[in-house]
Amino acid sequence: MPPPPLYERSLIEDLAPLQGPEATRGLVQDPTEPDSYRLAFADPEFMSRREARGIRFQLELLKPDMDQDARGIHHTVVVFGSARTADAEAAAQQLRNAEESGDAQAIAQARRAMRNAQYYEDARRFAKLVAEYSCRQPVERRVYICTGGGPGIMEAANRGAYEAEAPNIGLNILLPHEQRSNPYISPGLNFKFHYFALRKMHFLMRAKALVAFPGGFGTMDELFEVLTLVQTTKIKPVPIVLYGTSFWKRLFNFEMLVEEGMISPEDLSLFQYADTPQEAWQHIRQFYRLNGQDAAA
Repeated sequence: MPPPPLYERSLIEDLAPLQGPEATRGLVQDPTEPDSYRLAFADPEFMSRREARGIRFQLELLKPDMDQDARGIHHTVVVFGSARTADAEAAAQQLRNAEESGDAQAIAQARRAMRNAQYYEDARRFAKLVAEYSCRQPVERRVYICTGGGPGIMEAANRGAYEAEAPNIGLNILLPHEQRSNPYISPGLNFKFHYFALRKMHFLMRAKALVAFPGGFGTMDELFEVLTLVQTTKIKPVPIVLYGTSFWKRLFNFEMLVEEGMISPEDLSLFQYADTPQEAWQHIRQFYRLNGQDAAA
């Protein structure tokens, strides 16, 4: 049997004659051997050193890229949004509990959660729309939902694709709070990052469109990164949809930036607003029709 293509042939040849526990020689630390005798890539202390940061960058770029290529994933629709947005059922339960407690502050928070739960359900429906469209396309033209892999809006989008029985991607990141991996990401497509910069690169490497639902600092960071890259022509133009017109217009006064000369009037055309899953998807389809191609072209 030929060696797996993802592994270095010389390494396979070195280990092939070994059987049983001996097959891991050099990869598992022998307590009788000094640290210096470990293979460099099998030495976690060495790989964690500051001087090896460049190597870790390369690995975080390479691993998810190779895994997605191996599965034929070349086009994605990226969905951003808050990790704190609950689904309708959880928000309704939160409201019932708050009302039973009689705590005015808890009731106000639960009502806010109920209001924002609409974004969760809309992200779920939007992802299902994309996935159902994709499943009808030839393999080379399919587009896949990609999120940050966590809870809230990210979970909603992965969930919508999962319900359509379509593969979907999660680009998770190691954080001290909030960022648990949601259960709807396809096995083998759930990646974890240490570096935000490499995670952002993977969001954009295959992106055919980006949809930003209401969110916090992380969503703002990702949104403005994309807007800046498109504005400065560092990446090809892609449709950018801000979901929830009232939220985004209340949050940002983009027209003021034009009035103050901070951006050009044409920069306002870098993004579109949408208030329904169908409208968001139509913006994306229209963008590619106007450019003489479809979303996966």
